[in-house]
Amino acid sequence: MSRARSDSSVTLTRAVVPRPESGLSAVPWHRPLLGLAIAMTVLAAVAVIGLIADPRTVTGLLLWSKPLKFALSITIYAVTLSWLIGQLQRGRRLAWWAGTVSAVLLLVEMIIIVGAALAGTTSHFNVATPFATTMWAIMATSIAVVWVAALVVAVLLMRARLGDRARTLAIRAGVVIAVIGMGLGYLMTGPTAEQLDDFQGIAGAHTVGLADGGPGLPILGWSTVAGDLRIPHFVGMHALQLLPLAAVLFELLARRMPRLQSSAVRARLLGVLIALYAGVLVLLTGQALAGQSIVRPDATTLTIAVTLYALAAVAATIILARQPRRGVL
Repeated sequence: MSRARSDSSVTLTRAVVPRPESGLSAVPWHRPLLGLAIAMTVLAAVAVIGLIADPRTVTGLLLWSKPLKFALSITIYAVTLSWLIGQLQRGRRLAWWAGTVSAVLLLVEMIIIVGAALAGTTSHFNVATPFATTMWAIMATSIAVVWVAALVVAVLLMRARLGDRARTLAIRAGVVIAVIGMGLGYLMTGPTAEQLDDFQGIAGAHTVGLADGGPGLPILGWSTVAGDLRIPHFVGMHALQLLPLAAVLFELLARRMPRLQSSAVRARLLGVLIALYAGVLVLLTGQALAGQSIVRPDATTLTIAVTLYALAAVAATIILARQPRRGVL
């Protein structure tokens, strides 16, 4: 009798507090994008060696800094997009072509970036010669097509059934914010007033308030003395990885934290995180456009940032406090 009651108790406990969906089952990965990721990983390793062995500089940074940054960024982007395409059940063929086109054009961009670096010149915004102009036009066109391809995948993901409610929210929001972040790159493509007044073969800039090439953060190169549009571009684009990773982290934590075992609770927490991420992206964009360095925020920027994080912390605390540790979920 005692053993029967014990078995009944165990059964009831399992029914009341179910394990969350892991969402980590195997998916069909997009192979061309994985191939690109492998190639970029190799290039990143070569670039690290170059940083050590090659003292040459371009626009104030070591020659191999830019290839390294782009190789790492594209590696992360390619792996994530490959996984996201594998989530689709409907429209997978269209998504496969979007991913394949992205892989080819991102490879083309990297060939131009590395080639320009080896030639001791800059690839972006360079219209100093007919050849440089052609290369920049190819890069600009390639990125525009990659952006459209990402938009196609975003639309397909918005319409897809992705299972777990929280993971679905994270994937959809991540893709949408990433598309916006990629689009922010177009803020850098127009010539500045200084360039129009004294044209030196460069049309476009990422630094706001000063010329490109001044003091910057190590490796990243983000300006420490002026605004830098690369920052919101980078942060927005990599929502594609960070938000889905947050969803997976919540799922893993749910194995030890009963309050997170409800997909609805995880979705609400992710909603708070998404709102915070979007707010920070808007703040970083405004800060860059105002010509303010990321390492020297003014009082207004600091106040807004503190307010955003405080509101997110309060909202997350309320969500968790309202969720019982045990009970029917």
